[in-house]
Amino acid sequence: MRAMSLLGAGDARIVEIPEPTRRDGELLLKVEMVGLCGTDLNSFRGKNPLVTYPRIPGHEIAATVVGGSAAIPVGTRVTVSPYTSCGICPSCRRQRFNACQGNQTFGVQRDGALTEWLSVPEEKVYVSHLSLKELCLVEPLTVGFHAVARGRITANDTVAIFGCGGVGLGAIAGASFRGARTIAIDLDDTKLETAQAAGATDLIHSAREDFRSRLRELTGGRGPDIVIEAIGLPETFRAAIEEVAFTGRVVYIGYAKEPVAYETRLFVQKELDIMGSRNALPEDFREVIAMLERGHFPVDRAVSAIVSLEETPAILSTWSSSPASFTKIMVQVSK
Repeated sequence: MRAMSLLGAGDARIVEIPEPTRRDGELLLKVEMVGLCGTDLNSFRGKNPLVTYPRIPGHEIAATVVGGSAAIPVGTRVTVSPYTSCGICPSCRRQRFNACQGNQTFGVQRDGALTEWLSVPEEKVYVSHLSLKELCLVEPLTVGFHAVARGRITANDTVAIFGCGGVGLGAIAGASFRGARTIAIDLDDTKLETAQAAGATDLIHSAREDFRSRLRELTGGRGPDIVIEAIGLPETFRAAIEEVAFTGRVVYIGYAKEPVAYETRLFVQKELDIMGSRNALPEDFREVIAMLERGHFPVDRAVSAIVSLEETPAILSTWSSSPASFTKIMVQVSK
């Protein structure tokens, strides 16, 4: 069967690989569409330290069941949780399987979904009548929704989100879906417009206005109850601590690529809850699907390009050369 494989940094090719073997407890899927994210781009660029080559990328999946079960029959449209869990590490013993110490994500530590067929455990499959594009958006949105869950966000909260890329957009949609006042911070007009369509109640363009004074203005000088960092820069890591309200909550999704120096006095003085957020849990998948089924997300605005499997190497090269030109790229795998 056809697949798109990364043979090395900057070397993406269409290859032929064996068809998957369906094991007990698994469903055989015809892969219809796969979304690409920043992780896939970094793998293409050779900047993902978790990836070895060759590697088939792809973990944002829309598929049709072609080898089903009594519960999920042939012809059912599904999306897939791309993570594994060992069941025995400290995270798994605490039922936090999303942070499994030995997790292997499709397209990162193991081959992913940019293939014609895929066999996956039935418990990793989620059924919905959503469109293919919507099904492809479920997994990336769950990452932001999980951060919202970590922050214990309710309708009584004011939330500020640094970054309106794919992950930040999920956090904005998740906070809005729970009824929170949601402040989106970015320096890109198009991303801010999409954030507003996803539910942001207030926008801060950080290249044109001072986000610190604007945050204080919007919150009556108190600061937001929760700050979610979805960029991964030292300055926004620090700003989250500095600008959040006393006894507030900070959730980090982004990775800073260099050490971050803090004024730790604020941790104690404000008595903050500071949390990391990784991947997603089954309840996050179910919440995102419910949100999409109610039409609460600007799907078409969030997708900037749809290409065929054969066009994927070229679009990865173009995306690498001009990352700001794309939001979400989707690959139409099936013909």
